[in-house]
Amino acid sequence: MADRDIYRAPGELSGLQSLALGIGGAATLAWLVGLYLYPEQALRSWLMGFVLWGGIGLGSIGLLMLQYLTGGAWGVVIRRTLEAASRTWPLIIILFLPIAAGLTHLYEWTHFPADDVTSLQRGAFQTPTWWWIRSGIYFAFFGGIAYLLNKWSANQDASKDHDEAAAWLGKATAFSGPTMVIYALVVTFAAVDWVMSLEPHWFSTIWGLLFVVGWALSCLTFSVLVLAFLSDKVPMDHILGRRHFHDFGKLMLALVMVWAYFNFSQYLIIFSGNLPEETVWFIKRSTGGWGWMAWGLILFHFAAPFLILLQQDLKRKPKRLAMVAAFILFMRLVDMYFLIGPSPRIGEHSGLSVPFTISWLDIVAPIAVGGFWVAYFINQLTKRPLVPVMDPFLENAIEHGHGH
Repeated sequence: MADRDIYRAPGELSGLQSLALGIGGAATLAWLVGLYLYPEQALRSWLMGFVLWGGIGLGSIGLLMLQYLTGGAWGVVIRRTLEAASRTWPLIIILFLPIAAGLTHLYEWTHFPADDVTSLQRGAFQTPTWWWIRSGIYFAFFGGIAYLLNKWSANQDASKDHDEAAAWLGKATAFSGPTMVIYALVVTFAAVDWVMSLEPHWFSTIWGLLFVVGWALSCLTFSVLVLAFLSDKVPMDHILGRRHFHDFGKLMLALVMVWAYFNFSQYLIIFSGNLPEETVWFIKRSTGGWGWMAWGLILFHFAAPFLILLQQDLKRKPKRLAMVAAFILFMRLVDMYFLIGPSPRIGEHSGLSVPFTISWLDIVAPIAVGGFWVAYFINQLTKRPLVPVMDPFLENAIEHGHGH
């Protein structure tokens, strides 16, 4: 047990937890005032914060399964950070409650007449009752995966020898293969219900993959921030090495490229089809301030990180890589606003032009959600050793990180 205790989280995290909780509480009070004054705007802003921070927690489940499937030193040293993020799913459900309760104040389709084309085609699927039921199924699925993977990881820690530990590792790996496919499908349905249905007359078949990759990128950048903070503190200062961060940087680069590829594919396919009900989504987001934001995403969510992450030396320096990760995480919030902001309001027919506006609630709500989520994440991170102490590949993973 003594060997396990030396891998506990440093005490500095307690101060950060209190700070995050205080910021989240203060921002929530401000958001509640906004909810009373501007209920629809407050809920849209809360949805944006939920999709960002909840996406980190739900994206951690996908990355957790990915590291089991691919192996490698990066997966061993990041596993406990991903597990802690995955265990935030009970809080994510609580953070989802304002959206579920304010469904009719947020989604235009809840006010459609029975003879609307989407109501006729989708039937019971496009009803509040089934929207709530599906959301419950999504959270049950995500929670089930998180519970099993965390349980097996805890069992591995309690193993008497490396043979027993390897058996638990093999079980998690075998489980992750087929489950990853189902996970991508569930994320697709959730992204359609929670975000795409804000524009009920528009659809995209690649929408789910945008969120699979986007949530993975959000989670990875957040994890890099956490590990960079821990990299010069006991015990992680003896575990994390330059090559670990080099691996994280390469994975960040890959996810940035895939995110850009999926977005460009969606744009190319829809405009090639030249169907008015599909192209209107892009037309609204290519005029006025929204058009400038679109160019900003191209330049600062893809081009700049792509060029920066090509530099090998930068990827080997934790603090510099953390700066890039923080910037990408901020751009993930901008991307969420780009997806949600121009969508029509209740009873509003915006046509092909939507005024570009940013509400103070768009700043307060993500801070409120993020404050509570980060505080709960830190609480979970401190409950277990920062590395899987009985993993048979731990020593090789540490050696890899400190190689040349």
